[in-house]
Amino acid sequence: MKRAFDAMMNRRTFLRTGACGLAGISFASLAQTRKMPRVGVLFSTKNLWEPSFWQGMRELGHIDGKTMIVERRSADGDFARLPALAAELVKLRPDVIVGMVTQASIAAKDATSTIPIVMVAVGDPVASGLVGNLARPGGNVTGTAASSHASVGKQVELVRELLPNAKHLAILWNPANVVFQQQLLSEALGACARLRMVARLFEVRNADELDRAFATFATERPDAVLTLLDPLFTINAARIVGGALSHRLPTFGGSRLLVEAGCLASIGSDLAAIAKASAAYVDKILKGAKPGELPVEQPTRFELVINLRTAKALGITIPQSLLVRADAVIQ
Repeated sequence: MKRAFDAMMNRRTFLRTGACGLAGISFASLAQTRKMPRVGVLFSTKNLWEPSFWQGMRELGHIDGKTMIVERRSADGDFARLPALAAELVKLRPDVIVGMVTQASIAAKDATSTIPIVMVAVGDPVASGLVGNLARPGGNVTGTAASSHASVGKQVELVRELLPNAKHLAILWNPANVVFQQQLLSEALGACARLRMVARLFEVRNADELDRAFATFATERPDAVLTLLDPLFTINAARIVGGALSHRLPTFGGSRLLVEAGCLASIGSDLAAIAKASAAYVDKILKGAKPGELPVEQPTRFELVINLRTAKALGITIPQSLLVRADAVIQ
């Protein structure tokens, strides 16, 4: 009897241990096979406000390699590569694609009508064809707008306010960034016409073309330089400032990054804040929200930044009324 009882107990112990072992294997397998969300990110080129986007993602609990898998593709300034890179991302079937600025967002939209797309700091999403309506996008695209085109007229007006006798304005623009730059250029030319200023356009597709543009200033002698907002120009801000100051030319733009590097003044959206706000869209979509039901966020104001050091170096007096209006003054 005792031998039979011991055998029965050993069998129960074996079954119980085996069941626990199987359960352990099952739970471990589930943990290993549970998929982390995949986020595709498409860049036209490097930009200086991208870190703000990742800061926003971290604050929302999204960390590459821990809570999500990030797939990055950059055209490195060659905008013609964007469609192929967007197609690569689509093949990976990410849960969401982030388009850093206008041209990358357009390439992503052209590549898929089903994968959610979050656009970051797009100039004019409606005019670009990315969304049909800002309040209710309705498709697979949503995100943030920079409304940069709306600030260009104010930049030209700022030139007139600081340089009342200015007649000739040199405008640096990047034709490789087709849609966005054309929007800005149209606004700039309209403002020049209203203020009776003559605009001289300089096409700049890379850093070397910046030097060629500044080389012509010795003979053409514009009164000021307007740098249209573009990642190429923010990355090369120090080069632009050096070229302009060598000809004692004040430079204006649409990003405080340019002014921090030594440009005279800028009016534009806070791109770092916009990039950080874009992370909230990714977070909502990963939690199940539909992009077509998320309104596009637009900036509510533009920031004015003035560099007093540059003004003193150029012998330009900044009116007190303008200093009072400024959001930041670099001493």
